[in-house]
Formats: sequence, structure tokens, C-alpha cells
Amino acid sequence: MPNWKGSDRRSRLPDNWSQLRRRVLKRDGHRCTARDAYGVRCDEAATDVDHVRPGDDHREANLTSLCEWHHRAKSSREGGAARVANWRRHDKRFRRAEDHPGLR
Repeated sequence: MPNWKGSDRRSRLPDNWSQLRRRVLKRDGHRCTARDAYGVRCDEAATDVDHVRPGDDHREANLTSLCEWHHRAKSSREGGAARVANWRRHDKRFRRAEDHPGLR
């Protein structure tokens, strides 16, 4: 079960999420759709339905079935990328408000 603590993700899911989830799992044969570097599909059973592109696009074309391991790995990569982007955005507060006198 996902860790929803501290997340508003569940509240942003559509009312028919359980039906969407079932349809996507059935469409994907209840099997993880992740592929390795050689294009070989994962053999594990799908336990999660994930958004291909992050955000609130809940169309079936943007949903895919993943095993727990691949879902966790994908979420970890996305979270790490978001933290780096956020750090870079906020790093500007540590910059000088004016140019160094020697650079004028």
C-alpha cells in the first residue's frame, strides 16, 4: 500500500479511480509494463497503476501498470529530480543581491 502520509495525492485522484485502476491493470494483463535497457518487459505481477507523465492527467493513455519495485524506483527518481530542481530554484536566495564591487 502506498505511503500517502503528508501527501495530497489521494485527494487529487478522480472519483472513479478504482474503476480506472482496474481497467488499466486488465489492459496491461495484470503484469508490470516496465522494460529493461534491452526492451525486455518485467515478469512481475502489477500491483500499482502509475501516471506515465507526472501530474493530474488521469486519462488511461497516461496510466500504466507497474510492480511495486518498479513503481518505487520510478517515484524515487521523480522525487530526486524534483528535489534537485527545487534546490536549484531556491539556491538563488543565497546569491548576492548586487554585483561584487570588483566586477562593476
